[in-house]
Amino acid sequence: MNTLVDPRAIAMNPDAQASQWKLTWRAFRKHKLALASLVIVVLFYLIGAFAEFVAPFDPESTSSRNIYHPPQGIHLIDWGEDGSWAIRPYVQGMTIKRDPISLSATYEPDPNRKIYLSLFGQGQPYTMWGLIQSDRHLLTSADLDEAFFLLGTDRLGRDVLSRTIHGARISMSIGLMGVTLSLLIGVFLGGVSGYYGGTIDMVVQRVVELILSLPTIPIWLGLSAALPQDWSPLTRYFAITVILSLVGWTELARVVRGRFLSLRMEDFVIAARLDGGSQGRVIFRHMLPSMASHIIASVTLAIPAMIIAETALSFIGLGLTPPIISWGVLLKEAQNIRSIAQAPWLFAPGVAVCIAVLAFNFLGDGLRDAADPYTNERH
Repeated sequence: MNTLVDPRAIAMNPDAQASQWKLTWRAFRKHKLALASLVIVVLFYLIGAFAEFVAPFDPESTSSRNIYHPPQGIHLIDWGEDGSWAIRPYVQGMTIKRDPISLSATYEPDPNRKIYLSLFGQGQPYTMWGLIQSDRHLLTSADLDEAFFLLGTDRLGRDVLSRTIHGARISMSIGLMGVTLSLLIGVFLGGVSGYYGGTIDMVVQRVVELILSLPTIPIWLGLSAALPQDWSPLTRYFAITVILSLVGWTELARVVRGRFLSLRMEDFVIAARLDGGSQGRVIFRHMLPSMASHIIASVTLAIPAMIIAETALSFIGLGLTPPIISWGVLLKEAQNIRSIAQAPWLFAPGVAVCIAVLAFNFLGDGLRDAADPYTNERH
């Protein structure tokens, strides 16, 4: 077939023989905000995957001397007493002072104490993914006896930064796994409903309407509260993922069903049938790729919804529970008035949730526009 194409036409229009994925990538690169969001999303997943290496300390390591320790800023330039300077990152050490009347502890900077930092230095030992043992961390203190807290500590003296980094693994993966299950269920049931129609379509749509008629939050609360409390943290994690997936597949199924109803009588679908293509080939080779933009938009919007759902359930105590570390579990620490008044840095996991959700939304908009064939034609 390619021998029949005029080479002069290809020279005038290089995109004439480009694949759909190549055209989509070219269009996506023009969306600067979506491209930046893709970098942020990939960075979040890399941080979650290598949490033990990225986190400065063990997230469960407690310290009675550093309860509600405030955040410490990084100083890049180290000034000497004689006016000389050098680029050597450090944080200012702090000392504890107690109010003589209320006996409450306060932290004040100690000008004579500097905690120098080092990249890829030795720190607390860990086992990554249960397989690789190491003691190297991305950022550690040059003196192993000195601790630093870039995002402060909680009521047990645990490093908030390390716990937020470890929470990214659970919160980001539960959104990805939940959407994967929802995608499989929604595409299968929506595709079958729209392709075959008739009784199958009626039954599937009645099930979809029944689930959509139920209030989402009470359903989540009821199913989460029904989980046995003696389940292991890993079992509870997968159970929450399945619950979120069983409730979240309906919107995708309706989108797929509507597109299948409009595509099954299109010329290219009829031609594929007349050419002897099997039903599976017609569905997966011709119909699903033509609605990639709709599926991508639904999936990228569903992932932040899953993250928010897990965060909300864990925040009110009906989702994941300690010792599992997720952003929702960490935000539960910030429920009391003392946290709001004295330790606002405990809301750092909430900032991470906002950044992740916004990045997914911008990424979804960019992917949807890039995968839209009509948009690509205009560009």
